[in-house]
Amino acid sequence: MNKLKLGLPKGSLQEATLKIFNKAGFFISLSERSYFPSIDDEEIEIVLFRSQEIPRYVEDGVIDAGISGRDWILENNADVEEVAELKYSKRTFKPVKWVLAVSKSSRINKIKDLEGKRISTELVQVTKKYLLKNKVKAEVEFSWGATEVKPPLLADAIVEATETGASLRANNLRVIDVLLESTPRLVANKESWQNKWKRKKLENISLLLQGAISAMQKVGLKMNIPSDCLSKILQILPSLRKPTVSSLSDKDWFAIDSVVEEKVVRQIIPELKQNGAEGIIEYPLNKVIA
Repeated sequence: MNKLKLGLPKGSLQEATLKIFNKAGFFISLSERSYFPSIDDEEIEIVLFRSQEIPRYVEDGVIDAGISGRDWILENNADVEEVAELKYSKRTFKPVKWVLAVSKSSRINKIKDLEGKRISTELVQVTKKYLLKNKVKAEVEFSWGATEVKPPLLADAIVEATETGASLRANNLRVIDVLLESTPRLVANKESWQNKWKRKKLENISLLLQGAISAMQKVGLKMNIPSDCLSKILQILPSLRKPTVSSLSDKDWFAIDSVVEEKVVRQIIPELKQNGAEGIIEYPLNKVIA
């Protein structure tokens, strides 16, 4: 039987990744200490690795494909095939930003002020390339964690990932510059990508995952509309393309079915009701395939 060996991130992205796979239609069962989850697709074998390691293991052929951030692909300088960008993160759907930050009391205000200073980060190689590009000589040391607490005593500056900026603010840090933005990527080993069966399997997985991610930000809306209110309701109602409008048995009424961004639903439902919509139903979606 054909088999695809797939690496998924263990750690900060693990919970969000497993949730997306579930919405995509893959049930993954994970015991507390296992690095080899079971999945209800006998053509897939899953292994959990740190996101930092996945690009290297994909390049070396240890696994056929995996999900890792763009940041770690660049850090490893990994020669892999990018199958898809997956726009999600630990808590939101925004890219993670790797920022250069210093203590609020620091006299460092621009990149050139880093000359001769010490920078602490997990993203060592990317930071060194950034300094080289800006013609600044500074010491870059690997951080084993708790990077935000190091300025100003243990480091003059840090390069750290942030999703909301909350941790930076909590540790009295201010941002000097953004080095890069990163989203998870589904990447494949070059040789595996040339395999016809594995490539098709990965393309199908990619389609379902992207559909699941899209659906997590949207909901379906159904409602009944009197014919004299239809024009006004269609102006209010955003849609993926155009809402589906169906005639009811009562010729003076229509049914509308639409897919909308979840963040706007709370704003438009009162307006829809005020303009004649009745029987409004909001329902969750598993996948939205454009």
